[in-house]
Amino acid sequence: MNAPTFTDIIRAQKTIRPYLPPTPLHRYPALDSLLGAEVYVKHENYQPIGAFKVRGGVNFMAHLPPEARARGVITASTGNHGQSIAYAARLFGMRAVIVAPEGANPVKVEAMRGYGAEVVFHGADFEAGKRHAQTLAETQGLRFVSSGDEPLLIAGVGTHTLEVLEAEPEIDVVIVPLGGGSGVAGACLAAKGINPRVEVIAVQASGAPAGYLTWRARAWRTAAINTLAGGLATGEPFMMPQAILWEHLDDFVLVDDDELLAAMRHYLEKAKTLAEPAGAAPLAAALRIRERLRGKKVALILSGGNASPDELRRCLA
Repeated sequence: MNAPTFTDIIRAQKTIRPYLPPTPLHRYPALDSLLGAEVYVKHENYQPIGAFKVRGGVNFMAHLPPEARARGVITASTGNHGQSIAYAARLFGMRAVIVAPEGANPVKVEAMRGYGAEVVFHGADFEAGKRHAQTLAETQGLRFVSSGDEPLLIAGVGTHTLEVLEAEPEIDVVIVPLGGGSGVAGACLAAKGINPRVEVIAVQASGAPAGYLTWRARAWRTAAINTLAGGLATGEPFMMPQAILWEHLDDFVLVDDDELLAAMRHYLEKAKTLAEPAGAAPLAAALRIRERLRGKKVALILSGGNASPDELRRCLA
């Protein structure tokens, strides 16, 4: 498959707009003071599924041919991607099977089932679930949907950054969380397609740094998964997003779980909004590099708000 382009993101925006209105881009004085910058929060936690992934799911399903829709789809997910596929499949009247790791976030699992998806638990982590989903796709004749190496998903999720720059064209820096990499890849294509001077920074958990290691080495790298952030818990890279990052990404920041929990609490206290650990990652990264952001206009992609009760307890503790 060919990697998506900026034009594909423009097309995706037209495709998803009848189903998904733009999410808010809000500014909070308390966050400005915290970072010493002009901070804009892109509220993807306000999406119907509480996460940015729904953009890609709707764009993907809208382009599926009738025979593929009739067969149904299967994917692997720790939660938000699965919700996206479940939501979009219901929207277009399709069967959806989601393979989730044992111990997946119960809030996200309940939501996937609520949208009509069949949830299959398999393995200890995302990578085990992904391999099982590929096997089931072959045996059941379902269309496997990669959460990273899928052009229509990347183009769809990249519309969040397109909306940011439409609302605030003078943004200097966009910070985006990275799990599989579709959101960051889409952000790179959108930002650089509008203004090559916009800096795009990815952020990943230091406890699951496969994406960072691959970006740094410009070669496939794997890593152990040891983070509470389900949305960042990938142990192997997706190479289609990585190819885009190698060409366009300006920088990459790693943050630990304590920083993610602190950022969640900052969002609760200073922006009165709920972020899951992965969604709070851009704020955690901004706090880590605040000196280089001072005086700039910074957009934080708050990618999701599907925090579990346990994550909230740890955040507040």
